[in-house]
Order: sequence, then structure tokens, then C-alpha cells
Amino acid sequence: MADVKAILAGKYPAKAHARRVVEWMRAKNPGVSGVLYLEGQKTRMIEDNDETQPFRQRRFFYYLTGCALPDSYFTYDIDNDKSTLFVPPIEPESVIWSGLPLSVDEALSLYDVDQVLTTDQVASALAHPHSSSAVWAIANQVSDHITFLEFNEKDFSLLKLAIEECRVVKDEYEVALTRHANDISTIAHTAVLKAVKHAKNERELEALFIAKSISHGAREQAYHSIVASGTAAATLHYLKNSEPLTGKLNLLLDAGAEYDCYASDITRTFPINGRFSPESRAIYDIVLQMQNVCTNMLKEGVIWDAVHLTAHEIAIEGLLKLGILQGDKEDILKTRTSVAFFPHGLGHYLGMDTHDTGGHPNYEDKDSMFKYLRVRGPLPAGAIITVEPGIYFCRFIIEPYLTDPVHAAYINFDVLNKFWEVGGVRIEDNILITKDGYENLTTAIKDVTEMEELINGS
Repeated sequence: MADVKAILAGKYPAKAHARRVVEWMRAKNPGVSGVLYLEGQKTRMIEDNDETQPFRQRRFFYYLTGCALPDSYFTYDIDNDKSTLFVPPIEPESVIWSGLPLSVDEALSLYDVDQVLTTDQVASALAHPHSSSAVWAIANQVSDHITFLEFNEKDFSLLKLAIEECRVVKDEYEVALTRHANDISTIAHTAVLKAVKHAKNERELEALFIAKSISHGAREQAYHSIVASGTAAATLHYLKNSEPLTGKLNLLLDAGAEYDCYASDITRTFPINGRFSPESRAIYDIVLQMQNVCTNMLKEGVIWDAVHLTAHEIAIEGLLKLGILQGDKEDILKTRTSVAFFPHGLGHYLGMDTHDTGGHPNYEDKDSMFKYLRVRGPLPAGAIITVEPGIYFCRFIIEPYLTDPVHAAYINFDVLNKFWEVGGVRIEDNILITKDGYENLTTAIKDVTEMEELINGS
């Protein structure tokens, strides 16, 4: 295993990313030359307020710069292989409140670029391009004061597409960032396991997760945590995180720290009182089997659609054994009745965004089993994908199936009634695809015995 600390001691490989993006663009259009142009996210004010909104850097900009500074700009001269970062200059009045900004020399030492200038030089740099007269930018991400008058050709679509596709395959540095984000999240998940038995409200556990993340170096969360107790775990993207825990069976914790703009995305489900009920344990074991079997299928070139289908097959077998489903397995699969219990896709690409780019989903798919699958087709080596099967008992989703004679024939209502309080079970890891297999970047425990021991203080 690569030494994460040693890798991250170097610079984020922005220059290599710029070259990869150009290579991808030239595969689509061999005549690509000129200048790539990107802008960082702007400082924005809260409406009717003199405070700034929380800042989140544009991912397209970060991919080619590694720079998280607001109000920055970037150009890459393709023909001369020269990258230039433009950072905000010193504004004396702002220094009073915010201190000195990053200097040009400091930025040059921090970021993998050839030149650093200040943002008041962007217009003049664009007015005298050193390369052929074409500029490649992203639509709706060019400031009003920026003009491309000196460029004969202007394209606002190919650059975005190129970055989206290049982001799928991670280099060593990106894998190290994701691994480190996972390590921090594992610390936070473990802390929640140890605290859940004595907590009174979901918000206590959310606060604990965030506190552990920040104290270990991850200031931001990759997404809004899901801290769902009892039947709330049947809501896939539950947001309240403020309900009492008393009388609930399980907690579903879907939470991941973000480290230097790279996400982790981990879900664990565990008993609040330290012991799974028989119904909860039965569902947990099915979901764990779904995850283990599907993860073991992974390697370069595997068709993600087929892996997702396998997850449904295992879910059907497990629910048949429990008596929740009844009838022939193939008929249940054909009618898509299992979608009532497993309505989402098996996983998604992970990177700078939790639901990262390049997955080519088809949300217009008429097949309910694949409609919400965020990745379609073969997986390349170097991709990081989540494997997150789940089984849920959501009345809003399931009850229409019970009134549909096609589906109702395969569901035993009397047995189903014993499982509503389970809520939902999801288990999610972050998997690096390799040529011959995979590497699981997630180390948060999911073994039932180990989880129960931690919860009970053993």
C-alpha cells in the first residue's frame, strides 16, 4: 500500500491533469490547440447580509489547479504546455479584516503551475495569447468582464465534457486523498458506534461525526450526513437528523468527510441498544451478502449493470427465505418486484463530488431496476466506485406494490408486517477498481459481532 502521507506531501498533479484533458479533447478533435480557460468560484454574499456564503471551489477549476482559493482564474497554453494561475492581489482594506492573502510566490510554491500572476492581469493575458487563436471554456462559468475578442474560435462545451470523463480514472495522488478522507471518516464512524447506546437524539451523533472529522483535519463534509433512526432509515436521503432515539431499533449512518476537495461516502447500519433484533439481523445479513458478492465481482472491464442485477438476485433469494417474498425467483426478477425493497442503484463514482462525473446514467430508462443506476457500462481501472446495497421498508414505496396484483402476488403481507420497524439497512464502502480486482478503501467496521461489542463497550 502506498504511503499516503508521503504522497500527499507533494503537489496535487494539476499539470498532468491539464495534459490528460487535452489528450482526451484531441481524441475527439485532433485540431485542438489554443488556450484552456477556467474560473474558480466567486466569493458570494448571503442575501441581505454582509457575511459571505460558505465557499465551495468549482471542481473543474480545482482539477486543473489544485487551488481552493476563491476568485481565482486559470489558463493553459496548449501548444506551449504552460499553465498560469491568477490569484487575488492584496487589497489593503481587506487585510484589516482577513489578513494578508496568499502571495504570488507562495502560490507558485504550493500549486503545480508554471506561472502565478494576480487577477488584475487576466484581461491583458487574454488580449495577447501566446498560442493559436482558439479558447476552450465552460458555459456560464465566464465572468461578464472577460472577453475573448482576440480568439477566432470559442468553444464552451468540449472542455467540461473532457474534465468530466478524465475525472473517472484517479491517479495516485487522488487515490491517496480519497483514502485519507476514508480514514478520517472511519474514526468518526467508530466514535458514533461507541456513543449511540447512550445518545438521546440523532443530532448528538451528527455533531459527534462532524467534530471528529474536523479535529482530524477534514473541515468539510462531502455531503449532508444522514443520521436516520428507526423507520426514518427507509428514507434514502433523510435530512432531519433531529429525532429522538428512544424506542428505535437501528441507526443508519451515511456520512463522509471531505479532505482537500475529495469525498468519502460510507454507510453503516447498527442496533441502537447494542443488539440487533432477529428481523434486523436477518435483513442486515442479506445486505452484507449483497455487498460482499458484488464487491468480489469487481475488476477492470466488469459491467456495472450486471453487478447491480446480481445485487437484486441476492436480495430476492434472501427475501424469499424470510418469506417476505413468495413465488418463483425468476418471475419476481422479471416483474421487478424487488425494486420495492431496493429502489436505488448499487453505487456511483466517487471523487471530488460524492456523485462524481462520468457515470453516464440514463434516468429516462423505462426499466425501473436500472432507472436510478448512476453508472452504466464497464468500469475502468483507476475508478473509485461505491458499493452500497440496501433493503428498505418504506410504506410510501411498498404500499403501491401491495395494491398492484402483478406485484402483490409475490409479497406476503403478513410476514412483511413484522419488518416495518427495521426501517432500512444500507452498507456502503468505497472501492478502487484495479486491473485484476479491487481495493477497498473503507475500513469502518461492519462485522456484526465487532459492531455490537463496540456499542456495548466491550
